[in-house]
Amino acid sequence: MKLKHGNLIISGIVILFLISSCGSKSKKTNTPKSDPQHAALPVEGYIIRPSVLHSGIEVAGTLLPFEETDIHPEVSGKVTYLSIKEGAHVKKGTLLARLFDGDLQAQLNKLKVQLEVAQQTQKRQEELLKIGGISQQDYDLSVLDVSSIKADMEVLNASIDKTIITAPFDGKLGFKNISIGAFITPATIITSIKQDSRLKLEFSVPERYTPEVKLGNVIYFTTEASNKKYNAKIYATEAGITADNRSLKVHAAVENRDNNITAGSFAKVAFDMGDNNDAIMIPTQSIIPEARDKKVIVYNGGIANFKVVTTGTRDSAKVEILSGLSIGDTVITTGLLSIKPGSQINLSSVNK
Repeated sequence: MKLKHGNLIISGIVILFLISSCGSKSKKTNTPKSDPQHAALPVEGYIIRPSVLHSGIEVAGTLLPFEETDIHPEVSGKVTYLSIKEGAHVKKGTLLARLFDGDLQAQLNKLKVQLEVAQQTQKRQEELLKIGGISQQDYDLSVLDVSSIKADMEVLNASIDKTIITAPFDGKLGFKNISIGAFITPATIITSIKQDSRLKLEFSVPERYTPEVKLGNVIYFTTEASNKKYNAKIYATEAGITADNRSLKVHAAVENRDNNITAGSFAKVAFDMGDNNDAIMIPTQSIIPEARDKKVIVYNGGIANFKVVTTGTRDSAKVEILSGLSIGDTVITTGLLSIKPGSQINLSSVNK
C-alpha cells in the first residue's frame, strides 16, 4: 500500500510538470514577434494645391543724378568774371564765368571795319558792272573779299564764345574750385553740376527674375531719410547679365518734384512681379537644406521619396517651389530627421 501511494504521488508530479510545460509553450507560441526595422513611422503630410502668389522681391538700389558733369573751360585764359554760388540751382545757359577776350574783341573790331570797306567796294563795283565799267572777274573778287572777312569774323566769334562758360543743363552747382583772376586751362575743373529735378535709380535684379523686367514698368522704392513711397519708370537695362553676381543692372527714371530725395541716397526697391495663380507653395518646415541643394520628402504609397527642389519667394509660413514638385504631391512636414530614403511611413494626418 505504501508503494502504490508513492507511485501515485510521483505520477501526479509528472502530470503537473507536463501541464505547466505545455502551458508555457503555448504562451510562447501565442506571443507575436515585433520587428522595429519594418514598422511604419507615423508622420504628418501636406497635399499641394494651386496657390495664388503675389510675388515680389526687395533689392537694394542707389539714386544717381540723371545728368552729372564737371565743368571745364574750352580754352586757357584768365578769369575776368565769376558767378558761381555753391549749392545753387541754375538754369541751362546761366553765365558762370568769363575769360579774358580783349585780344579777340580787338581782332573782331578790326574785321568789322574791313568788312564795311569791302561791302562799299562791292557795291560800287556792282554799279560799274551794270554799265560795263569793270569785268565780271573783278566784281567776283570783291564778293569773295566780303565773304572771306565774314568767315574770319565767324571764327573769332566762335573763339570768343569759348571764353564764356555757362551751365550745360538745369541743375545744382557743386563747390567752386577757382577764384576770379586765376589762369585756368581746359584741364581745370571750375565746378560740378548735377541734375536734381530728375534722378535715375540704379539697381540689380537676380537672373531668375530678369524675364519680368520690361521697359516702361513702374516700380516703387523708399529711402532711409523718408518712409514715403516713390515711384520710378524703367527706361534702360544693361546689355547682359553680369558674370560676378549673375544679375541684370536696371535704370529707372525718377521725377524729383518735391526735391525730398537726394542723389547718392540708398533706396529699397520693391520689384513687383504680379500674381501667379498656379504657384506651388509648401510649409517652410518641410524643406531639408543640404550643402549643395534643398530636398523634400514626398509620400509615395507608404514609402519616403526624397526629391531635390528649387525654391523661390517665401513668406512667414510657406515657400514657393519652382521645380521638383507637382500639384497633388504630398510632402512630409514632421519627423524629417528620422526618415531615410525608402523608409516606410504612415500618414497620421494630412493638412491642405
